[in-house]
Amino acid sequence: MVGLAIRAATFASFILVFVITLNAAPAQDRGRQHQPGQFDFYVLALSWSPTFCQATAERGRESREQCGARPYSFIVHGLWPQYERGFPRSCQVPAPRLNRNIMSSMLDLMPAPRLVYNQWDQHGTCSGLGAEAYFELVRKARNAVQIPETYEALNAPITVDPHEVEAAFVKANPGLSTSAIAVTCDSTRLSEVRISMTKDLKFRDCAEVDRRTCRRERLIMPPVRGGELIRRTSLSGLTASLASGR
Repeated sequence: MVGLAIRAATFASFILVFVITLNAAPAQDRGRQHQPGQFDFYVLALSWSPTFCQATAERGRESREQCGARPYSFIVHGLWPQYERGFPRSCQVPAPRLNRNIMSSMLDLMPAPRLVYNQWDQHGTCSGLGAEAYFELVRKARNAVQIPETYEALNAPITVDPHEVEAAFVKANPGLSTSAIAVTCDSTRLSEVRISMTKDLKFRDCAEVDRRTCRRERLIMPPVRGGELIRRTSLSGLTASLASGR
């Protein structure tokens, strides 16, 4: 009876050690979550501004700064620190106050003050960098990506396949692969292009980011601001075409 008790205790100890060992690595990963500077890579998110403006207008909340007369195409949504799985967010609460001059200096890439402030609070604070250094890095990341000429000054709506857009970016950016890029969408329109980058802004593959690519076969890319009549008539025709499956 005593021997049986000893064997049971030994087996229980073995199971305990096994469980502790099995969970040790995830526990270490959890220990660095939401700590400034403790992440694996960046995602540069480029938002297709015409889609954002149409979507917010449909909700009665169009942004005056981004959706005025200036013809924005791809704008910087953000440069986001990432883990291999998941991402940190709002690593300093409250966030260090962002100098207004730094905010103003980013409006050519991120054309709304609220966008700049929000990106600093939610993502910049996780970079481990001060505000000035972080936004300098945002600018360097954007300058490292060449927008395909087709999408630079779109003056009429077009339909695209997400994989076609990825291929165009890969062609325009040596070193970029389709495993490092994802196209996101709403119900019918292209929303963003997201590109994985190392901490020193080299392109890098990421299966998790790649898996987020929109699965729709056809998407609308609305034109840049301007040409209201062209946009209304052409876009309504494209929407009807998508709805009918043609």
